[in-house]
Amino acid sequence: MFTIKKYVVVDSLEEAYKLNQSRKANILGGLLWMKMGKKSIQTAIDLSNLGLDKIEENEECFEIGAMATLRDLETHKELNEYFNDAIKNSVKSIVGVQFRNCATVGGSIFSRFGFSDPLTCFLALDSYVKLYKGGVIPMKEFVNMPYDNDILEKIIIKKDNRKISYMSHRNISTDFPVLTCAVSKTKDKFEVAIGARPQKAALVLDDENILSLEPTAEEIEKFADYVESKLTFGSNMRASKEFRSHLCKVLVKRCINEVGGM
Repeated sequence: MFTIKKYVVVDSLEEAYKLNQSRKANILGGLLWMKMGKKSIQTAIDLSNLGLDKIEENEECFEIGAMATLRDLETHKELNEYFNDAIKNSVKSIVGVQFRNCATVGGSIFSRFGFSDPLTCFLALDSYVKLYKGGVIPMKEFVNMPYDNDILEKIIIKKDNRKISYMSHRNISTDFPVLTCAVSKTKDKFEVAIGARPQKAALVLDDENILSLEPTAEEIEKFADYVESKLTFGSNMRASKEFRSHLCKVLVKRCINEVGGM
């Protein structure tokens, strides 16, 4: 439950940015996580009139507006055809259709939740955030930046012909993930993103060139061990750190096989 003292539907990003500099202001998205806590909001800022709810494609990239919903990601034909249904797979188990019709991409990505499935998926792609004041920032940098009062306009995903696989493990189908994994393969490298550790997603590169472009079972096994060794895992009510550590290797191997392993 939360209370709002002043509700403003802004007409420009500049107006939203100025209002958002107050510590007692909040950008509104789908309000799905916000309502889970108790909070008094002095100024609630609604971006719904700014046209940020579109997913657009051009020759170089896809651009996903911050107010696009998780359901929009799930059902966008061209986006999912290009990325092997990985983006759809990253959101299809999030609670239910009604929830995904309300939850926004901007809320999930800007907050950098540890349990964010889309963040894990986007991190394994050549993706960027466009901030109103901060400009265009690679996702792999943005994920580790401190929180501020800037405004996320859109996500940009470059079309570089990479293959990607996304998998997660949940104790029940619509629960928060126990662990998330995305593996992408370009013409010369593999990239792995692991999330819900339960910390936010982290990217692991094959800096030691363990994998060939057509990796053997032995290479995949060795690389899964390498990814697990580069990350830290924790325990919570859903799983122990030992289980997450084991699960990391399982999901990495499955994803590599899906994008082009043995």
